[in-house]
Parts: sequence; C-alpha cells; structure tokens
Amino acid sequence: MDVGKCPSCGSSKLIYDYERGEIFCAVCGSIVTQDIVDLRQEWRAFDASQREKRSRTGAPESILLHDKGLSTDIGSDRNITGLMREKMYRLRKWQSRLRVSDAAERNLAFALSELDRIASQLKLPRHVEEEAARLYREAIRKGLIRGRSIESVIAACVYAACRLLKIPRTLDEIADIARVDKKEIARSFRFIARNLNLTPKKLFVKPTDYVNKFADELGLSEKVRRRAIELLEEAYNRGLTSGKSPAGLVAAALYIASLLEGEKRTQREVAEVARVTEVTVRNRYKELVEKLGLSIV
Repeated sequence: MDVGKCPSCGSSKLIYDYERGEIFCAVCGSIVTQDIVDLRQEWRAFDASQREKRSRTGAPESILLHDKGLSTDIGSDRNITGLMREKMYRLRKWQSRLRVSDAAERNLAFALSELDRIASQLKLPRHVEEEAARLYREAIRKGLIRGRSIESVIAACVYAACRLLKIPRTLDEIADIARVDKKEIARSFRFIARNLNLTPKKLFVKPTDYVNKFADELGLSEKVRRRAIELLEEAYNRGLTSGKSPAGLVAAALYIASLLEGEKRTQREVAEVARVTEVTVRNRYKELVEKLGLSIV
C-alpha cells in the first residue's frame, strides 16, 4: 500500500501490515505509521445467507419503499414456541400496522406496490422505476393526487419517467398492464406534466428511439433498421414528424425500409407490433413516400 515516502531513506516502497496495524518501509525497515485502525470486516461469508446473517447493516435507503426502508422489521424464528411465539406474532402485526399509520402512508404504500407490478411486467430498468417513484412523491407533496385514482396517477408517472429517460414504452403498453383506462391515464399524465413542470422539450421522444423495439418484434435485420432510422431522420429534418404519433411514423418507416431492403412485412404485421391501425400505417406511408420522393417498386 503506497501512502507516500519513507522519512528515513526516501523510498516509496511502503508496505501496509494489516495484522500489526503498521506501515513500514520495504527498503530500510523503518516504521512510518503505527496503530492504524483496520476498517475491514473481521468475518467471512461463503454464500448470500451467511452474508445476510453476519452483516451488521440493513439494506440501503430506497425511494421505492414507502418508508424508504428505514423502519424496523420484526423477523420470525421457528425455534420459539408457546407464549413467546404468540407475543412475537402480535408484535409483528402491530409493527406492520404502525408502518402505514395514516392515509398518506397507505396511499404511498399501495402506489409503490402498483409501481413495482407495472415495472416488473414492462421489464423497466431500476432507474426508470425510481424516477416514477420520485414523480409520484412530488405529486403527493403538491397535492395533485386528490380526486384521481392511485392507479391512473402511478401509471401516468411511469409513462412520464419512460419519456424523460428515453425508454421506448408506448401509452398503449402501459394501459394494457395498468388497471385503468388509457384515456384516464392520459388525462392524469397531462395534469401531472403541467403541474410538475415537465415541458414538452423534456418529454420529447424521438421516433428513432422506437425502431429497435419494433424491429426486434418483427425480426428485421440491422440493414432494415438503419434504413428506417435514415428515413425518420430525414423526415424530422423536413418537419414531417411534427404532431404525428411516433409509433405510427416508426411503423411506416419500418414498412418502407422492409420493402426497400427486400425483407417485406405486411402493413397488418407492422400495425400490430406498433399498436396502431393499418389506416395509420397507410397514411404515414403515403406521406413519407410522397414528401421524401421515394420510389417503391
């Protein structure tokens, strides 16, 4: 362990002796520092269960838990019997009640459990789930939840988090998993975005972000994906994407690219993957072909 130079001979070859708590020079043997406190753990663990039992600290603070993981859990022990077992059962029951002692805590606990369910089914990264939890906590702090269902607001927060962090998830996908109607989620999303200062610039998602997701489901090659991205970028530069649904634009671009690269997919197949109608795909297809001057054989 290099901590400087030896004051006696000037050598930088210093060794840290963990057992003695000393740092000495490897050249002349002089003790440079002594009585150093060893901050390493003195125990070893060979599997996860041993590590959990011997560790003296709990899990780190988490925004995904209603109490941020700071409250105490009373565990169970199968070795205790009789009156002590009944006593521990009552303690655990009261402890669980105290953790959600008021309406606000119950609201947050339910919302975060619903968030965990949605994020799990959508296979969202942890940082997206944490951003959705942060948005929901901010909405509670500003009193934006009153008059709206918990399910619609937490689903709206998930959708907002996906757009803020550029994760390609459509409102239709979230509505399929959430226990509320798509229109209600959309209303909650617009209300939250307005009151939490989530500007269109922050929430803007480029259509190209959806290309790989849809192309994976359609089984298209890298060549088709690149051509679709080129078409979308050219359409964006010409102002053809303004006011258009990203899913519909990506569906049309992939359909055109699949025709150009000889990996044809039908409009119905593309529409089903993008969760739009065939009419939408057809309209976006005609616009792109006409405005970009494409020749489709």
